[in-house]
Amino acid sequence: MSTLTGSLVGQLRVVRYAAATSAAEFRQTYTWRSWAIGWLGRMLSQVTFFALIGVMLGSPERTRYLVVGNAVMACVIETMTVVTNGVRERQEGTFPLLAASPATLGTVLFGRGLYQPVSGAVTALVTLFVLAPAFGVRPRAAQVPALALLIVVTALSTYGVGLVLSAVVIGLPGARNVVSNTAYLLMMAICGVQVPVDFWPPWVQAVSEVLPLTHALAAIRELMAGHATTDVARSLGLALLTGVLWLLLASVAVRLVRERGRRTGSFDYGA
Repeated sequence: MSTLTGSLVGQLRVVRYAAATSAAEFRQTYTWRSWAIGWLGRMLSQVTFFALIGVMLGSPERTRYLVVGNAVMACVIETMTVVTNGVRERQEGTFPLLAASPATLGTVLFGRGLYQPVSGAVTALVTLFVLAPAFGVRPRAAQVPALALLIVVTALSTYGVGLVLSAVVIGLPGARNVVSNTAYLLMMAICGVQVPVDFWPPWVQAVSEVLPLTHALAAIRELMAGHATTDVARSLGLALLTGVLWLLLASVAVRLVRERGRRTGSFDYGA
């Protein structure tokens, strides 16, 4: 086994064990009832609120636009809660051990937060297939597998954005919730969730182009509208590309945090 292959296998093993810890934490945080009523109920209510704006406007097209956009956004909102994970790890005192271990800190943090995009994807799928039909949005049976794949891509691609911000707020623990909320509200505003991207001035559109949600949501809308497969594939490709770039940026950001923590001895139980 080559050194590169051995390193890759080792990193995947770290992700596996970190993800197992993540799943155990999720089970301790939620019961099926508290998740379904407390979290899913909240997301369904939020999507209903925005859908009713379209109903009040008397526009089925606008209602459809808001339902689809906010159903997908439900996935992103949950995924972006990963922003607080780095601060939590620091407060729980695991950073000194992780910084001293041979495992890459970024790999551990990636695995530790995986339940968030997974749960977010489930939330979005339930919203899209259970609530959306009440507002006239009924995906065709043939579209279901592709829609499920696109929702998973949305969750994982925006996960990279959350990991970058998680690294940033490790040194600013008091700002973690502000950063998390600001990030998803910004994406909700400019990525085509509530209004088309071309509603905004060119410089805002340019910002939206580097965010995976813009392209993932465009692919979902194109698929549901019956556009050509090439259009969907192009948007999907851009979502994957920007998602990978954000994950690479997250890896660099976490590495810088780790090196600074080792150099300054700042991996304490910071509040």
